[in-house]
Amino acid sequence: MTAKLPPTITRRSSLALALGGFVFPTILRGTALAQAAVPDGVEAHGLSVFGDLGLPAGFPHLPYADPVAPKGGQIVLQISNTAGNQNFTTFNTLNAFILKGDGAAGMALIFDSLMTGNADEPDALYGLVAKSVRVSPDKTLYRFSLRKEARFHDGSPLTAKDVVFSINILKTKGHPSFRMPLRDVESAEAEGDDVVTVRFKPTRSREAPLLVAGLPIFSAAYYAKQPFDQTSLEPPLGSSAYKVGPFVQGRYISFTRVPDYWAKDLPINIGTANFDTVRYEYFADRKIAFEAFKAGVFTFREEFTSATWATGYNFPAATSGRVKRETLPDDTPNGTQGWFFNTRRDKFRDPRIREAIGYAFDFKWTNANLMYGVYKRTVSYFQNSPMEAAGAPGPDELKYLEPFRATLPPDVFGPVYVPPESDGSGADRALLKKALGLLEAAGCKRQGSTLLLPDGKPLDIEFLDFDGGLEPHTGAFIRNLRLLGIDARYRIVDAAQYKRRTDDFDFDVVTQRFGFGFTPGESLRDVFGSEAAKIPGSRNLCGITDPAIDNLIAKALVADTRETLTTVCKDIDRVLRAGHYWVPMWNKANHLVAYWDLFGRPAQNPKYGLNEIATWWYDEAKAKKTDLSTH
Repeated sequence: MTAKLPPTITRRSSLALALGGFVFPTILRGTALAQAAVPDGVEAHGLSVFGDLGLPAGFPHLPYADPVAPKGGQIVLQISNTAGNQNFTTFNTLNAFILKGDGAAGMALIFDSLMTGNADEPDALYGLVAKSVRVSPDKTLYRFSLRKEARFHDGSPLTAKDVVFSINILKTKGHPSFRMPLRDVESAEAEGDDVVTVRFKPTRSREAPLLVAGLPIFSAAYYAKQPFDQTSLEPPLGSSAYKVGPFVQGRYISFTRVPDYWAKDLPINIGTANFDTVRYEYFADRKIAFEAFKAGVFTFREEFTSATWATGYNFPAATSGRVKRETLPDDTPNGTQGWFFNTRRDKFRDPRIREAIGYAFDFKWTNANLMYGVYKRTVSYFQNSPMEAAGAPGPDELKYLEPFRATLPPDVFGPVYVPPESDGSGADRALLKKALGLLEAAGCKRQGSTLLLPDGKPLDIEFLDFDGGLEPHTGAFIRNLRLLGIDARYRIVDAAQYKRRTDDFDFDVVTQRFGFGFTPGESLRDVFGSEAAKIPGSRNLCGITDPAIDNLIAKALVADTRETLTTVCKDIDRVLRAGHYWVPMWNKANHLVAYWDLFGRPAQNPKYGLNEIATWWYDEAKAKKTDLSTH
């Protein structure tokens, strides 16, 4: 039903990895190319990683979709994660696939792709525009057979020419999150109208073929009249279950279901796209957004603020049952959330300074006093997954680390770094003393109440954000930094300025959250690779440029077994944690959701993600009882 985008970045205070808006369904949260599931030269109905497809050819519908779900009504929600050029609080363009501008939420809803995901599998794609795929024996050539009935919304055929155009335009003019993975595409050609052949470089990443299979497909004819690399508020021509409906720039955007959608009866789509309207509302302030939810301005909310979840749902609609609350499990690895240093700045070059700063964050106090004790400390870049490093490296991990022993910190070869636990007082004197010792070892000196860097300049830190959701948490952190003599401050800027500054790497510290799923792939290079550190708009906000990490990422991208991939990712985790590029925050493995009692949903939940837009539906009988039946 949806087109796919690069790995998402969730709202800065998000405490669970939610997928929605722009997203690679399931698999492309960190994926790879089919091997065992696609025998050489055999026509296959999907692609899988490290094993067989979970769904056979001819499956009737997705297991978590209700094939008789009614159509109608609408769901209204906020954007809860971003990809491409999106931000959380505004939009000024409907082109979300380039670096320029602030892209609107939900634009992926209007574009089909060659293949799409199954949210019950961590790494599988099934045919959508492509009915099948054939892989060459050397796995460099993928031949996709297209469905001849595929159509754009204006009735024009969707052909191989459009697929080739989309690959090439994203490779040359797309957002960096597209351009970098597509560099492994050697060529894309149309064999007539219904066959696309994509040739990959022999050195390509394991993930590249599935990234191509998940790309949005644009109309070549439409963009022959429109420049692709410019911002625009003209609704683009799409082909999927929804098209752009009414919108007001920066305030809301809606998407209208296409009743005669060409693929509505395909098994992958049966029981999905049930709402007549999907609408995203924008709010610059989360407190105002919550008041709007209470008033029914929007009807589905994922809650990311623990205090609000614990104390805010005592308004009449919630106490009467017209608003429901649920804690839904999420089997996806928790992802990474923390304050990230911009190591391009000289003051953060020394890892001892970065480690010392981390000692000033009292998670235990923050969790107890600000978050009702419901969270756990994040320690790993692969939190709550088999790829999370623990203890000292074993022989299998040392195999990949030993070639870099001379350049890596000695700590990499001992027990993996874990943030120290405080006494919970809010200002643990023992930890602050250790922090001061690290700072002095790095050449810093106290001059009165001011900490000076080795060059004699005061150490100051600006925590940059675009809303105040994390201000209490960061404020407690800042108080301890000031005890060390560090001039720390929290600065909120508007969303557009925040995006410009992070795109240009013009910041000291920002909060970021990302996840790699069960099969980390190309996104590792985008977030941690040396090349990405130099590209404006990339996800490597820290500016990490480490040959050892680059080498490990290269091995992860071509790992031919899950065991090898897991081992290499543990090593990546060790090296990153020893580098102290972040101050890790917190996590918990579930979704906190609240919604007006307007909806029905399938009895079976998908394993990964909420899928509320795809598989829930509007229940008219319930709606009449909520007084929101006209919404």
